[in-house]
Amino acid sequence: MGAFGNRIGTLEALAFTALAGALLAGVVLLVARRSLGGYADGLAAPRWLWLGALLGVFVVGAITLAGPRIGTTATVALLIAGQLGAAVVIDRFGWFGIERVAVTWPRVAGIALLAAGAFLTLRR
Repeated sequence: MGAFGNRIGTLEALAFTALAGALLAGVVLLVARRSLGGYADGLAAPRWLWLGALLGVFVVGAITLAGPRIGTTATVALLIAGQLGAAVVIDRFGWFGIERVAVTWPRVAGIALLAAGAFLTLRR
């Protein structure tokens, strides 16, 4: 994505990727379900459930922007560390209708080690 963004522009690469992904997902939906009704179901769902799609666009945009600047390894390491950190918060508070999961010292230590590893990948 970083190379694509460098070639055509970050926002252009993000828009192209979102469109291509939507088209491919539509084809898969049509083949698997023999219907495009899933789109209507999505529109009828509570708006907060759309957050996953919005965050997906944010993640792809961040990868497109960060990859050429800090390298692929650092980009992926920071992405994984950030996702695990966010997951612990979501688990802790039971957001989005999931069961609450306690924050334990081993979890905190694992995330801290992951964050340290991600930070170390920033060094070239």
